Amino acid sequence: MDIIRQIEEEQKKDSLPELRVGDYVNIDYRIKEGQRERIQMFEGTVIKIQGEGVRKAFTVRRLSYGVGVERTFLLHSPRVENIKIVRRGKVRRAKLFYLRNRVGKAAKLREKTDY
Repeated sequence: MDIIRQIEEEQKKDSLPELRVGDYVNIDYRIKEGQRERIQMFEGTVIKIQGEGVRKAFTVRRLSYGVGVERTFLLHSPRVENIKIVRRGKVRRAKLFYLRNRVGKAAKLREKTDY
């Protein structure tokens, strides 16, 4: 098992922000289209964080033209180029699945001011 842990430690990224549920984040994600690669932005609210270590993943939700779009990213993936926290949300739960049923202002979280 020590070999697996050693490989996982090598694949971990060092310069990552401390993500929390409720944060509004901006993610630069590398996408491959045929032979070309480009970076696409995905901006939204973190509604779920799961796993630990190299397997840590987080789900981001945003509204795009009135339709809710959720996307799950691996935190230590080489395809995730950059993660920027735009603002922190004030939440009292570990998973924000209730946001799926809300639209407009009701889907917004209050901003956390004491961080």
